[in-house]
Amino acid sequence: MSASPAESQKKPSRRLDPLDLFDVRSLLSEEEQMVKDSVGRMVDEKVLPIIREHFENHTFPAELVGELAGLGLFGSSLEGYGCAGMNGVSYGLICQELERGDSGLRSFVSVQSSLCMYPIHTYGSEEQKQKYLPRMASGEVIGCFGLTEPHGGSDPANMKTHGKRRGRDWVLNGAKMWITNSPIADLFVIWAKTEEGIRGFLVEKGTRGLVAPEIEKKFSLRASITGAIFLEDVVVPEENMLPGSVVGIKAPLSCLTQARYGITWGVIGAAQACLEQVLDYSQSRVMFGRPLAATQTIQIRLADMARRITTAQLLSLQLGRLKDAGTMSPSHVSLAKWNNCRMALDVARDARDILGGSGISAEYVPIRHALNLESVITYEGTETIHQLTIGRELTGISAF
Repeated sequence: MSASPAESQKKPSRRLDPLDLFDVRSLLSEEEQMVKDSVGRMVDEKVLPIIREHFENHTFPAELVGELAGLGLFGSSLEGYGCAGMNGVSYGLICQELERGDSGLRSFVSVQSSLCMYPIHTYGSEEQKQKYLPRMASGEVIGCFGLTEPHGGSDPANMKTHGKRRGRDWVLNGAKMWITNSPIADLFVIWAKTEEGIRGFLVEKGTRGLVAPEIEKKFSLRASITGAIFLEDVVVPEENMLPGSVVGIKAPLSCLTQARYGITWGVIGAAQACLEQVLDYSQSRVMFGRPLAATQTIQIRLADMARRITTAQLLSLQLGRLKDAGTMSPSHVSLAKWNNCRMALDVARDARDILGGSGISAEYVPIRHALNLESVITYEGTETIHQLTIGRELTGISAF
């Protein structure tokens, strides 16, 4: 006589991994697993011991740049020029492990790779690629991406920054805001309107008329450096314009698609960190004579966190397979960023709540991740923009 469903549930053959309930790891290639494990070890050994102090002090962990470069994490999915040439899934796993440490660190790598190295690799001249990409892959040159402007970020085509020809040079004027890495950048990828349309320019640190002050007093992404960019009659030689960039907003948006892709994976790591800590806490915290984890209410909340993390894992893995097959569309990325960022922020908030008073202590990670995720759900396209992108995909009608 076979066991009843209830008896089978009472005696499981093995415990599932609470952070990987559907064994997504088994769907990864050996190389992808090695990438995840190596970056995970680095996060455990190098990032987690120091990141809280950097977050509290509002400082960027510059001491980690060499570690990141040594693992080939800058421009990891690009081919040649000192880049590792990994596939898209491996890049996603890199982002997931880094954001398990802190969103600020993942942002740093994402900007360097997807927003700075990618446009040079995709739209740059051979001379530009040879000059910048090897030094960016090694961490010698740090980049930033100047698209968002002070008057608005969700409508980048309405930019005011402009470039005008003067002989064989270009003269740039304008301002950019909320730019990750700009105060420490050696190379600025600046998007500006010209008579031909929107074009990309490479502006080196120290160029006359270029300043990049830091934005201070943030309550989010405190382990990341954020700044503004001001350009006043900045002269850029013709050879520093990205010659292969499509005239218009398509080129910078293609860069954002790469960065958004990494975010869909990264936030999973932040959510996993929150779930892991609240699982430990709920089993050791005794209330009214029994562990928190023994109560139905807490178990349901933990189960919901795990369900949503699992859904996000499967969504991002399929997104990565589409990317590697060359069939990923921006709408695919919008759906994943919308779903996964909302999931991670909800998980972090609920984990903080379960921790009670301890939830606001820096000793526990959910409050730090929750504060970071308030930015992550906003940048690279707000939740509303991604919802409307899917609405447009479904109806064929643009509402924005």
